[in-house]
Amino acid sequence: MSDKRQGMMALTAFLFLGLLATFPAGCFSAANQPPQLKKKSPQTTVPIRLGSSVVFPVQGNVYPVGYYYVNINIGNPPKLYDLDIDTGSDVTWVQCDAPCTGCTKPRDRLYKPKNNLVPCADPACTAMYAPEIPKCKDPNDQCDYEVNYADHGSSFGVLVKDNFPIRLYNGSSFSPRLAFGCGYNQKYSGSHPPPSTAGVLGLGNGKGSIVSQLHALGLTQNVVGHCLSGRGGGFLFIGDDLVPSSGILWTPISHNSLEYHYSSGPAELLFGGKPTGVKGLLIVFDSGSSYTYFNAQAYQTTVNLLRKDLTGKPLKEAPEDKSLPICWKGPKSFKSVGDVKDYFKPLVLSFTNARSVQLQLPPEAYLIVTKQGNVCLGILKGAEVGLENLNIIGDISMQDKMVIYNNEKQLIGWTPANCDRLPKF
Repeated sequence: MSDKRQGMMALTAFLFLGLLATFPAGCFSAANQPPQLKKKSPQTTVPIRLGSSVVFPVQGNVYPVGYYYVNINIGNPPKLYDLDIDTGSDVTWVQCDAPCTGCTKPRDRLYKPKNNLVPCADPACTAMYAPEIPKCKDPNDQCDYEVNYADHGSSFGVLVKDNFPIRLYNGSSFSPRLAFGCGYNQKYSGSHPPPSTAGVLGLGNGKGSIVSQLHALGLTQNVVGHCLSGRGGGFLFIGDDLVPSSGILWTPISHNSLEYHYSSGPAELLFGGKPTGVKGLLIVFDSGSSYTYFNAQAYQTTVNLLRKDLTGKPLKEAPEDKSLPICWKGPKSFKSVGDVKDYFKPLVLSFTNARSVQLQLPPEAYLIVTKQGNVCLGILKGAEVGLENLNIIGDISMQDKMVIYNNEKQLIGWTPANCDRLPKF
């Protein structure tokens, strides 16, 4: 996992940090149903109305920062931590104030355990390892975790529980005790520095995720969503208060043998409103990925069609710009995608298991303009980073949309939205 702030080629290491995240004991899936977390404190009392939401302002962007993150209070007294938002993994972890390898934060920004280690016998440990059983010699041993990411990065540490002070959308305030990782051994691939955040906010649908824990405590519905602004920032919500009552396109979450969290399909690829012949695409929605990834066939088809369609237009490929694999330059520097979008046709993913449901990908959803003033393709080849036949919808293609992951109904939905406007309490 390398620092996304260091330039586009450096991003490939941390783009899909959670997508292939696994524990040695196995993957999480909606089918796994470990015991629910016990309510340890009066602070976890169920509110009057189940289904309120927690809303967090989001910071960051696709380029040049390379990721979106939230600031979350943890502990008593509360301490603020900045965490990457990742719908591709379940485990939330924070860099630990312990003999620490691969930690990047100053010591006063690390999380310090206070006699709150989770033992192996705790249901929270069981949830993290489901469907397997934690391999501990003694039930009272500490519950270790290890999460391995698709980029060959990893986080290893110990599971802890602490207070997460939150204010719900209905005005209620609570401080539930939630389980998360205190990571003291982080590994990053490549030669680039690690990301500057304190850790990762795991928003997947496994029982160990923050979303599932809040639901198990009766605080929110098992729904998570985000609205990422193309101008940077946005908001994240857990619960269903902010879900519009109409205008959302829904497609079922697929339960395939790979057990990815928020996947859907099959989908057909269209270019400029016309079929490309590419069908049967398995789609994964992953906020831990800055860019969108296509499998070999979809990627090459897209590149070929773009190059053919750009013939005769005042754009030339710019191999000297290493921001992303394919870039173009114009007669003069571009300042925004708006300056160049008319040269490019829209892409569409049409979901064949949901009638008339399409994910529209206009040029703004697959292009960036670099610091050099060139325009680059924000769709990358998944095979080059070990994704094989998977297709990832990353942050670039989810900008200016509200994207909802409804674990209650097993649906993924989206609708155009003004993500610059943070919902008010």
